[in-house]
Amino acid sequence: MSWFLTLLAVLGVVQAAVIVPGATWTDTSGNVIQAHGGGFLKVGSTFYWFGEDKTLNSALFRAVSCYTSTDLVSWSRQNDALTPISGTMISTSNIVERPKVLFNTNNQEYVMWFHSDSSNYGAAMVGVATAKTPCGPYTYKGSFQPLGAQSRDMGLFQDDDGTAYLLYASDNNQNFKVSRLDANYYNVTQQASVLSGSTLESPGIIKKNGAYYLFASHTTGWDPNPNKFFKATSLSGPWSAQADIAPQATRTYFSQNAFDMPLGSNGIYMGDRWRPSLLGSSRYIWYPLSWTSGSPQIVAADVWSVNIAAGTYTVATGTSYEAENGALSGSSQILTGSGFSGGRAAGWLGNGGSVTINNVQGVGRDQWVALYYANGDSTWRNTTVSVNGGPSVMVDQPNTGNGQTVLSVPVKLNLRNGANSITFSNGQSNYAADLDKIIVYTAN
Repeated sequence: MSWFLTLLAVLGVVQAAVIVPGATWTDTSGNVIQAHGGGFLKVGSTFYWFGEDKTLNSALFRAVSCYTSTDLVSWSRQNDALTPISGTMISTSNIVERPKVLFNTNNQEYVMWFHSDSSNYGAAMVGVATAKTPCGPYTYKGSFQPLGAQSRDMGLFQDDDGTAYLLYASDNNQNFKVSRLDANYYNVTQQASVLSGSTLESPGIIKKNGAYYLFASHTTGWDPNPNKFFKATSLSGPWSAQADIAPQATRTYFSQNAFDMPLGSNGIYMGDRWRPSLLGSSRYIWYPLSWTSGSPQIVAADVWSVNIAAGTYTVATGTSYEAENGALSGSSQILTGSGFSGGRAAGWLGNGGSVTINNVQGVGRDQWVALYYANGDSTWRNTTVSVNGGPSVMVDQPNTGNGQTVLSVPVKLNLRNGANSITFSNGQSNYAADLDKIIVYTAN
């Protein structure tokens, strides 16, 4: 297994055995995992997850975190891999994003690369740091513009022969470049290829059957967009025209690519669901990436599991309940539209309107429930959720782009064995999103 090969975290709550995209993922201490824009490394039987600590809800540098796991389920936070140094490009007034780590066999050391920048993103550099152990702490070597050109969003790729490459947005994010690293992984030696005018960022590469698949988003700031893939038989190109990895209207299920890994004959898409007003509450969106059709496509699974050793994934099945079949209250009403399951949904929820879905079958414990909704606003909404008349929990509902595009968000609810009633949007003054359906899962 390549040192650059990532792993998959099975998270959601501590001891969860399934992957639940968009849930709040916590470590073994019960703290929310802060590892955004992440990179992954496997050393022996231990897995390492490096990422941006956004606890302070700021884009400015706080730390590159390091988490470890031996079972791909429980993640423990270790010492920070990289911390600020005043008077340098990694001070608390600077930007450190998308940390990626490779093991260099020549020097028997771990080398971290990251997007290094000023607070206004004007410096457009890469930074390099090294350590003799995976979590470090890393010694900062410096920041620079590779081959004298800008670099903002970036990633790394290590080929089968150990040769490493920097993947980066350059020239005011207009051109995307792939450049070879030196034998020590300290610098860039030559440009391998350029995708001119492509406006790409947040890259990752999976190599499969001798072909390179480059994954990246376009440049729309913190807002999501339809992420793309490009194919080439050489890192020197030529690269194919861009193609979608998910239905365009979903904007990659409201996420941006962070890292990509092979998994048997398929792969893993690992993305971030950014929330710029509360960066520390940005969620992780990880999905199976299937080559069944001949090209990589995201499998939008609400709940799923992975067998790394076997190189397989399993999508959990659940029971669907249509919101329009529920009991409407107050100002709520039935909506129609081609984007909804069965052509109908419950709308005008919140601000006096609610819906109760009855006879929801439970198994007498906490269960994942996916809320399928549409939010055509430019901002997030939220909804209250109450089981059997009990206290409400609040569930965030990111904007879906338009009122006919449906996405799902997860919530864990305690359902009694047998029939349950679940009420949505009761007792809130603001409007909730339109509710299409819910799917109740037993896998946990």
